[in-house]
Amino acid sequence: MLDNLSAMASFARVVDEGSFSKAAIRLGLSKSAVSKQVARLEDRLGTRLLNRSTRRLALTEAGARLYERCQRIIAEAEAAEQEAGSMQTDPSGLLRITTGVSFGQLHLAQHLPALMERYPGLSVELVLNDRIVDMVEEGYDVALRIAELADSPLIARRLAPVRRILAASPAYLERRGTPATPGDLQDHSCLGYSLSTGGTVWTLDGADGVYQHRYHPRMIANNGDSLSRMAAASLGIVHMPTFILCPYLQDGTLVQVLPDHEPRAVALYAVYPPGRPLAAKVRAFIDFAVETFTDRPYWDEPDRDEPGR
Repeated sequence: MLDNLSAMASFARVVDEGSFSKAAIRLGLSKSAVSKQVARLEDRLGTRLLNRSTRRLALTEAGARLYERCQRIIAEAEAAEQEAGSMQTDPSGLLRITTGVSFGQLHLAQHLPALMERYPGLSVELVLNDRIVDMVEEGYDVALRIAELADSPLIARRLAPVRRILAASPAYLERRGTPATPGDLQDHSCLGYSLSTGGTVWTLDGADGVYQHRYHPRMIANNGDSLSRMAAASLGIVHMPTFILCPYLQDGTLVQVLPDHEPRAVALYAVYPPGRPLAAKVRAFIDFAVETFTDRPYWDEPDRDEPGR
């Protein structure tokens, strides 16, 4: 098929130029190569396309019909090439993004309208999933991940620190007492995140070193929003990132526990498959994410306006 298309392009150029020699110059080929392509095309089709004389070329009836179709094919190919090229410079087309459920609902979704207003040719498919997806296998352009990233063939751009804390409701702490040291957690109900890479161990950093608390969860769930609501209902102590807990902390529904022994911070990353050149739509999204999610996350500074508001 590719040979046929190449031969059709040569045939159309010969007709346009009225000469094999002139067509060969425009195509960057030898005259004999162009002549052989047209001859092979005639052989495949089983009909003569051109009547040749020493002075001029004339289309046969079959050649005239084929030439008309070749013009359409070449125009479509040129348009496809231009469209593909423009997508490398103008952010457009479908951008497939994946991120975790809580971060996507609480933060990313509210900022996407500003991105799409900035780039009218861009459409977005947002998939929220707390499992780690195979970006290449599942066809995603970019992911926002919150983690300590392991070695990976993917390319990662660090966006913002993600602080994690322990928190509980004032009513729970009044009933059970406020832990003064990490060791006091043994006497408390702990709410566990089932997808945590640490399993049922909370690792806390403090001035006196690292403390690892192994707990037996009163409740375990695969969603941080659900666990935060359970903590707000005085069920126990939760270990969550502040981008989930910030509204609870601001209105006093939850308060921080053991502020001198916080879990180690992780980070928010934009992750995308390797390859060059980077599509304009992916580059535009990453630049937008860098503007929106900074080294001073707005959720940790309640007096600061959120980007886009």
